[in-house]
Amino acid sequence: MTVIDTSTPVAHIESLAPPKPARKPLLLHLFFGDLIASLLTVTTGFLLILMIPALNWALIDAIWITNDPNACREGGACWAFIAAKFRFIIFGVYPPEEQWRPLLVMVLILAMILTSLSPRLWGQKLIYAWLSAVAVMLLLMWGGAFGMTPVPTSSWGGLPVTLLLALLSLGLGFPFAVFLALGRRSTLPIPRMLSLLTIELVRGLPLVGLLFVASILLPLLLPAGWSIDKLGRTLAALTVFAAAYLAEVMRGGLQGVPAGQIEAAKALGIPGWKAVWHIVLPQALQKVIPPLTNTAIVMVKNTSLVLIVGVFDMLSASRVAATDPVWPAPYVESYAFVALIYFLICIGISNYTRWLETRVQARSYR
Repeated sequence: MTVIDTSTPVAHIESLAPPKPARKPLLLHLFFGDLIASLLTVTTGFLLILMIPALNWALIDAIWITNDPNACREGGACWAFIAAKFRFIIFGVYPPEEQWRPLLVMVLILAMILTSLSPRLWGQKLIYAWLSAVAVMLLLMWGGAFGMTPVPTSSWGGLPVTLLLALLSLGLGFPFAVFLALGRRSTLPIPRMLSLLTIELVRGLPLVGLLFVASILLPLLLPAGWSIDKLGRTLAALTVFAAAYLAEVMRGGLQGVPAGQIEAAKALGIPGWKAVWHIVLPQALQKVIPPLTNTAIVMVKNTSLVLIVGVFDMLSASRVAATDPVWPAPYVESYAFVALIYFLICIGISNYTRWLETRVQARSYR
């Protein structure tokens, strides 16, 4: 038995406490706190040194403002080309006198996204608001009503097409993804096999091949007299592609929900569809926020592939703008500008979902 000596004064015990380690300066601790941090700091510094010529080309030697295209034949990046072709890159071949309509569509998309950020506003009213907003967006792009000039989808282009394809493919694909995920986990053999075949078939095809199938074969499969324009066929391919990948993400979330909750709901007399809608799906969504974010970012970037089937998106517009013979082939600047827009969209999605995940975790611990 160990005997504890209680005669030692408390002050003497406190004086025997181990000394506090000396703290390094903040910057030194951040960049050289341990071996891994030191290696990363040295590697990053070396890469920045290698990028000095590119930084000189992009910033120091760049030509920002000029009315003479020949001024860009020497020196660094010709950002004046972006200023000259800005409207074409953003709006594509949409009629210049009607470009206020796609501009209003982008403003409406931004307003709806900002409105949807707070989880407090999520519900049926927000779904109806999105449906109404999408109808207004398509009406603005098409025209033909309220005195607006009709504009066919072949004249749509630029950033509005990119945003609409991303939003509609994810929005239309998500309900199908939920049904596919539930079907794959079903105990009934036919729904399970159909869901499995659909998911694996779509995931086994590259998006480029799926776009070609929708662009070439889909018109042949439709009944006589039926037709879908090129933009609609492209949206169908992106929707099917998004649904298959979202279904696997949702299946992972559904597997993380304990089966006892469904059994408890049945014991309380709650119908199966209500148990899934109100109990299972909310918990499954909370568990798969990071992979859902990854799929959303991938789908935003995948919209750049629609140029191979002739849809005039933002990347197609920048590619055509770079072929202007008046300017001395500033293709790098054009692609860099489009890449910056894609980066801002994707980093915004990533930061928002990181905040949302933190908020959900904080609420779960209460």
